[in-house]
Amino acid sequence: MNRPLRHIAIFCGLLMLALLLRSNWLQFAEREELANHEHNRRVKITQFATPRGDIIVGGKAVTGSKAVSGAEFKYQRTFKDGPMYAPVTGYASQAQGMSLLEKTYDQVLSGQDERFAFRHAKDILTGEQRRGGDVITTIDPKAQEAAYKGLTDIDARGAVVALDPATGKVLALASTPSYDPAVFAGNSFKEGDKFQELVKDKSKPLANRPLRETFPPGSTFKILTAAAALEHGVVTDVNARTDAVSPYPLPLSTNKIGSEAGDAACDKVSLKTAMQYSCNNVFLDVAAKMGDEKMRETAEKFGFNSDVYSEDFGDMLATKSLYPQELDKPGTALTGMGQGSLTSTPMQMAMVTAAMANNGKLMQPYIVDELRGPDLSSLEQNEPKLMSQAVSEETAKKVQEMMEFTAKEGSAQRALIDGVTVGGKTGTAQRGVDVRKEVPYGWFVSYGKKADGQSVAVAVFIDPTAMDISREDISGGGLGAPIARNVMKAVLGK
Repeated sequence: MNRPLRHIAIFCGLLMLALLLRSNWLQFAEREELANHEHNRRVKITQFATPRGDIIVGGKAVTGSKAVSGAEFKYQRTFKDGPMYAPVTGYASQAQGMSLLEKTYDQVLSGQDERFAFRHAKDILTGEQRRGGDVITTIDPKAQEAAYKGLTDIDARGAVVALDPATGKVLALASTPSYDPAVFAGNSFKEGDKFQELVKDKSKPLANRPLRETFPPGSTFKILTAAAALEHGVVTDVNARTDAVSPYPLPLSTNKIGSEAGDAACDKVSLKTAMQYSCNNVFLDVAAKMGDEKMRETAEKFGFNSDVYSEDFGDMLATKSLYPQELDKPGTALTGMGQGSLTSTPMQMAMVTAAMANNGKLMQPYIVDELRGPDLSSLEQNEPKLMSQAVSEETAKKVQEMMEFTAKEGSAQRALIDGVTVGGKTGTAQRGVDVRKEVPYGWFVSYGKKADGQSVAVAVFIDPTAMDISREDISGGGLGAPIARNVMKAVLGK
């Protein structure tokens, strides 16, 4: 063989070797990833080849499957009370893919989980149709209805989160405006157009506001500021007068910040009175005295700057709430009243409130109680997990004292429930550069406790941009407290 032919033969041999190596690499090393890739058409066909398992709320299915005609997809997802439960279930569309619980637990719901292998083999022998497993949620249907109805009744863009402080169970997760996952569950052009309409809608109905959007928390953050001040010894007696003047001169600035309650009501008052009337000056002052490191340390113990859910929760992962690094003194002071560079999800403020109600113990929020197989056997059971001891029990009880006083004698009175110990805090958060033109956000956080130990913590967020309401009427106490009250009543059976 002459030299050129030998070179060509060697080159072709190397090409064949490379093809063989690549083929084996795809078949073995990347087999799992390719088999489950979202753009693999066979994956979608398998997802809808049999009836999907259901997502269960309060013992009843809020999803279903129906047989449809078509060469590829045999079943289509159905939803009960779709808009109300959309922030929980997400969507399962033949054309648009999946989100939230539908996506996170698709292997279980579609029956492809490896734990079903024995049952599938049995089904082949008996001729029974394959079916997916079920996802049992922690959602309380009465609380979810109260949350969703409360937001839709006032026609607000907003969110409600309710937690069981003792366990971390998510009892309600509502977002408005919402959408019905059923309207684009198939793969027709018409359903594709409906999905695109939702994508382009300026009110963002597809957004999951409780988990995925962050906002300045406003005065609801003052409960965390109070806890930080007590924990770090900046305040030792919540009833003692402070030296914080009103209006408060912002450090290193010519700006002076007043309070809605007025200077006479807020000048040099105690931390407890400042909570009652939501006096900005006291919280600005204690935050400035603590400094950004101590404020951030306490915020992080409550979950700021961390993922709320671990990676195990897949598409239920919440956006991080942020307490910024290396703030200057005026920036730190502003975080004391929940403004400045601080951002929070409604879930995060529900966690802060729940930890206060739980004597400083922050529990890991979770929304799935159990995974069950098609034969109703338990595949996996979630248990309560402690995230941190955010503050001492002594500190938490002092904050409870102030929150309960605020509910009885201050701005949170509209959340009171007969026979229930209620603590609350209102919040109005400014946004934009020109706060005189931008409509503020409304917040409200609260907890309710019964004598038998049952409790619930609630965070309500309201964006009144699209509401027919005057700027003066926008307040967490006016808009959010009645919603929180109804959610607490639903959970506590009042």
